[in-house]
Amino acid sequence: MIRKLILVLWTFLFTAYMAGLTVILSFLSTDENTAHNVGRTWAKYLLAASNIKVTVKGISNINLHESHIFMANHASNFDIPVLQAYLPVQFRWLAKTELFKIPIFGWAMKRAGYISIDRSNKESAIQSLQRAANIIKNGASVIIFPEGTRSRNQNVQPFKKGGFVLAVDSGVPIVPVVLHGTWKIMPKNQIVIEPGHVVVEIKKPIESSDYSRETKGLLMEKVRNVILESLENGKKKGSLC
Repeated sequence: MIRKLILVLWTFLFTAYMAGLTVILSFLSTDENTAHNVGRTWAKYLLAASNIKVTVKGISNINLHESHIFMANHASNFDIPVLQAYLPVQFRWLAKTELFKIPIFGWAMKRAGYISIDRSNKESAIQSLQRAANIIKNGASVIIFPEGTRSRNQNVQPFKKGGFVLAVDSGVPIVPVVLHGTWKIMPKNQIVIEPGHVVVEIKKPIESSDYSRETKGLLMEKVRNVILESLENGKKKGSLC
């Protein structure tokens, strides 16, 4: 238990250090990829120190020359470092505005070009999505947790519509990403980190251009079903958890 608590303390200090480094480097380089790559280094060291092994499946489903909207299930505090370290493309996080207000960490997110979504009211949310759609049209890929927040158990929560409005407005394909095994490592409201094995399963892209704002519910259902089916198959096989 003492080792686990030391690991938690080290994680906090290491995260603060790397976030600060990201802010400094962002002023020395105009390339947002530099700051993002610092985040990738942070994530890989954090996973290694926590004795977490990651296997990635389905990389061939990503076209490295196109923009994508990646949508992943969200069950753990470790979903972010796993994706940051092992999703093999340059991407930007789409995250709630509150995260950008965290000292050092939030500043690092801004300097890395990550996109804030203000959900305080409908008008602000619409404006945030419009800005995000323009960024995606200019060639950026983004990643979204369509559940909006972490699940308190292993069940996938209802999806929020914002990400799917963004998809149909930008016309960019959605790539479902299924995370197996992160919940056991660090579920919501737990600070202790458990070692384990995570599988990142990248599914085939789903064309958002086939849908409109009026039919975005069908797109949302299709993406959700892909994620649910993959999680269920993982449980049955036992190799994915």
